[in-house]
Amino acid sequence: MSDPGYFGPDSITWEVNRELTVLFGGARALLMHAAHPLIAAGARQTSMYSRDPWARLIRTLMLQSTVTFGSKAEAEEAADKINKLHTKVNGVDPVTGERYDALDHDQLLWVHAALEVSSIYFFERTVRKLTPSERQQYHEESLVAAELILLPRTHVPATYEETEEYVDRMAHSDTMVLTDVAADVAEIIRSGPVPRGVKWMWGFISFAAFGTLPDPLKDLYGVRWSRWRRAWLDANLRLLGLIRPYLPRRFRLIGPAQIAAKRLAGESDIRIIDSMRSTARPSDR
Repeated sequence: MSDPGYFGPDSITWEVNRELTVLFGGARALLMHAAHPLIAAGARQTSMYSRDPWARLIRTLMLQSTVTFGSKAEAEEAADKINKLHTKVNGVDPVTGERYDALDHDQLLWVHAALEVSSIYFFERTVRKLTPSERQQYHEESLVAAELILLPRTHVPATYEETEEYVDRMAHSDTMVLTDVAADVAEIIRSGPVPRGVKWMWGFISFAAFGTLPDPLKDLYGVRWSRWRRAWLDANLRLLGLIRPYLPRRFRLIGPAQIAAKRLAGESDIRIIDSMRSTARPSDR
């Protein structure tokens, strides 16, 4: 068997992160990230959203997927590239007047925690409920990714429950602001462009990403919500959970998970990071 990476197929991280619903969690997390003005300031500096609107979501999911499904060498390579980029992202935010720094531990924590909580949220809504011990195991395994992007585990809440509380507290704080970057990200999530492979379901991913935000962030993004919309979302997530076991693997599991399975079976030597780059090419609107 080739290098299974940091976790391997028996880990809770593989079970959660292999599901296609990781895209739901990634889109939701991206909206949460962009609502933080210091995270938005870093994105503004790199001009990432205006140059390549799909790139930030792919970069967010690339590290998660590569650390989960790649070899240890692939995971470290992906993290090293992100860390080198982060060393150049710093300055003074023109909106708040505060200093932003992509290597700041508080800012890294918000990015890390929002993705962790969002991934678990959609897994539980569409696959199965995790036990408290499984949630905690996922949380502890996610610390590997945190440390790879230079976020010390001592700066991360000790438990999954505390991480959820931290995310909720931040979402309800006056830290969150609708900047120009946040507004641009919202438009990207609403209308693309997105890669052809996920274009067929992106409308629902977008609806679910906005509809499951904490209420203060719904208000911030101007999301019109109602009991009917909530009922429609809940019904469709339940339906997705019911039909999921009967879907072909290519419609249920993300590409990196399928590539990893082939690698461990000795059937392929495709690298996760290379497959994610090809996915990052958006189709025409």
